[in-house]
Amino acid sequence: MSNDTLECLAATIRARRTATASGSSYTRQLLDAGPAGCAKKFGEEAIETVIAATSESEDKLKEEVADLLYHLLVLLESRSVSLEDVLSVLERRSGTSGLEEKSSRT
Repeated sequence: MSNDTLECLAATIRARRTATASGSSYTRQLLDAGPAGCAKKFGEEAIETVIAATSESEDKLKEEVADLLYHLLVLLESRSVSLEDVLSVLERRSGTSGLEEKSSRT
C-alpha cells in the first residue's frame, strides 16, 4: 500500500459528492450531513479505534483504522480540504522534532 491508495480513495470520495442522488452512496449520505455530521461520525470511529487498540485483536485494529482513515477523508472533503494539502503540512514538518514543531505553533 502507498499514498496512491489514500489518494485514490480521496478521489472516489470527491466524485461521490456529485452523485445524482443522496441514497446512491453512503459517502454521499455522509457528505450531505455536512461537516458537523462528518465530524461526529469521525469521532465515533476514533473511539472505536481506541477501543480496538487497547482491547481487541490486531485484525480488528486494522479494520477500525481503515474505517477511521475513510471517515477522515470524508471529513476533509466535507470542508473542501484536500489530502494533498494535509500531506504538504506533514512534509513541511518532516525532519523537525515533534516537541519543537508543537512549541512553534501559535
